[in-house]
Amino acid sequence: MQIESLKVYCDLAETESFTKAAQINGVTQSAVSQQISSLERLFKSLLIERSKKRFRLTREGQVLYDYSKQIIQTFDSLHSKLQEIKDIISGTIRVATIYSIGLHDLPPYIKRFLKDYPTVHIHVEYRRANQVYEDVLGNVVDVGLVAYPTKDSKLEIIPLRKDPLVLICHPQHPFAKMKGIKLKNLAGQKFIGFEPDIPTRKALDKIFKEHHVTITNVMEFDNIETVKRAVEIDAGVSVVPLATISQEISKQTLVSVNLDDADFFRPLAAIYKKNKVLSPAIRQFIAMIKEGDGK
Repeated sequence: MQIESLKVYCDLAETESFTKAAQINGVTQSAVSQQISSLERLFKSLLIERSKKRFRLTREGQVLYDYSKQIIQTFDSLHSKLQEIKDIISGTIRVATIYSIGLHDLPPYIKRFLKDYPTVHIHVEYRRANQVYEDVLGNVVDVGLVAYPTKDSKLEIIPLRKDPLVLICHPQHPFAKMKGIKLKNLAGQKFIGFEPDIPTRKALDKIFKEHHVTITNVMEFDNIETVKRAVEIDAGVSVVPLATISQEISKQTLVSVNLDDADFFRPLAAIYKKNKVLSPAIRQFIAMIKEGDGK
């Protein structure tokens, strides 16, 4: 028995998915099944109750998971400590990020990090917010990058920076000539919004409600890029994070207008699973994005 088999077993127990366990460990689903069968033969116990409707560990399977988790954490701590002693920063960092952060905030940090630590490999997955949390809790990734972080007793949340929210419109829109605008002026305007389950949409709904402004959503999308394209063809106006529109502003395909009612921000955060042993590479990566200097 190798420690890799115990890790595969723990990943399977936590994700309840042979597909995800295979993905995490870079093996085939068949290999996962074979390693589980090997463990069952070794311990002469049924570890997983297999059925189409549900996934459940047996009593023996739960005991094996509890002890295996301790073994893996001890092994990871040992490996991390040895790397620290040797002053080695290498390995793979798995990151899940919402689209807006991944496309507009993350690239300069990755570029700088890989320049400083060329032996590190960074694998980035672009996901919806709820999927980022699932991937972090399921150990599919090491670090998640989200906006409007949700508190969870199983997660560590590292606040990053706050991104100002601004109104965007077509260059020929009447708002384009204004330096600032009141939220009440958005009433009756065609508004390009995010889908209801997107955190930024929930935050904007709360802001509009607090300011007694009723918005007419004519289109709803699940990502910032499609929202911007809709505003570029003058299908309506929108409110988006300032950091996501630098290219459009420079090309003059969009105009940003400040919101005069107050300073509205989108908080960004890095998240990782509590009790997770962070390698020197992961710790250094988190420290870099927390500093807010991707130059």
